[in-house]
Amino acid sequence: MNINNFFNVDNRLLEFDEKALALSKERFEEIDKITEFCQLKVLSSFIKNGVSEASFSGSTGYGYDDRGRDILDKIMADCMGAEDALIRHSFASGTHTLSVALFGVLRPGDKVISITGRPYDTITGVFGIDEKVDGSLADFGIEYGEVALDSNGKPDIEAIKETLKKENCKMAYIQRSRGYSTRPSLTISDIEELIKAVREVSPDSIIMVDNCYGEFAETKEPCDVGADLIAGSLIKNPGGGIAPSGGYIAGRHDLIEKCAARMTCAGVGREVGATLGHNRELYMGLFSAPHVVGEAMKTAVYTAALFSLLGFEVTPSPLEKRGDIIQCVILGSADGLISFCQGMQSGAPVDSFVIPEPWDMPGYTDPVIMAAGAFTLGASIELSADGPLREPYAAWMQGGLNFHSAKAGVLLAAQKMLEKGAINL
Repeated sequence: MNINNFFNVDNRLLEFDEKALALSKERFEEIDKITEFCQLKVLSSFIKNGVSEASFSGSTGYGYDDRGRDILDKIMADCMGAEDALIRHSFASGTHTLSVALFGVLRPGDKVISITGRPYDTITGVFGIDEKVDGSLADFGIEYGEVALDSNGKPDIEAIKETLKKENCKMAYIQRSRGYSTRPSLTISDIEELIKAVREVSPDSIIMVDNCYGEFAETKEPCDVGADLIAGSLIKNPGGGIAPSGGYIAGRHDLIEKCAARMTCAGVGREVGATLGHNRELYMGLFSAPHVVGEAMKTAVYTAALFSLLGFEVTPSPLEKRGDIIQCVILGSADGLISFCQGMQSGAPVDSFVIPEPWDMPGYTDPVIMAAGAFTLGASIELSADGPLREPYAAWMQGGLNFHSAKAGVLLAAQKMLEKGAINL
């Protein structure tokens, strides 16, 4: 089927499209195997935990005895390879969810060390890294440290060991995804290696993983290989494009109980929290998540193949093993980044007529441009692309509820770049 039955794409780009699909075929087959495994894992947990129509009933007020909420916690724990979990629509964002987990288990005088370098922009305020922020961990006397990545952008195992030998570290913090950097995202085998290194020199440290963008990208999750605590957003992978908001925390039971006390209040914890009719969406989203993540992974592989063939640097490369759904395309100029995002926006099912422009987005140090024509505002599991206007002018693309429409969005991004002179054929 020719996309030009519906859109206007230069025929020269369509020749690259065919080559990109051929290059992606092997990886697509691998992704299908991962998707099937994860989908059956989720299905088996739904069956084991006896999900029924009654599970979808909403509670109000205090939300006491919300059976659907409690069953969903058990399913999320199963899916994440954890002892226990909290999954709630009331978490405002991934950063909020991570913040609840961090404040839940850390106490004044504790030290947390990021062993994967500087974390994502929006979490720096939670740690209180660069400046004093009211309500940050630093404001509560919790110290922050970090171990820089090595020259290849990977965790420096020896430096991590040396640092943890010297420091009294309550928590070793791992960010799975790359954030706004070109360093590789971490695979589960990478995370397992990090966990072994921490356990070797600091066995009592809590190991927490920011799991955003990584859920269902592989057959295992960080808790399967020894992480104590993980957290993520429901408008990314595990919400399946259906959850309207929310987040989850999973891990050791004792740590989840501490997080629950922070999520609501001490002495009450997880026993309260009305679901307000959102249970059905969260169940449907989690059930759909493995398939949707698979579609997003295919979109990322295809984008890497297409833009590498067009002469751009991409990371990961088309055939590289992936730990998350994010694809970085280094566009080399502000015009290239802007036209890429504008073209992708033009192929969105929602707000396709909007022309994104760079703006000073709260929580970021540079102007950011975002293409995000999504059914749920800010949903990174839906096709989106964004990046700060700074060197190397890279777009971080993620999502795609289905591959066929997402591929059209990627081609329209290339078409806009061609029209603006940012691609030479």
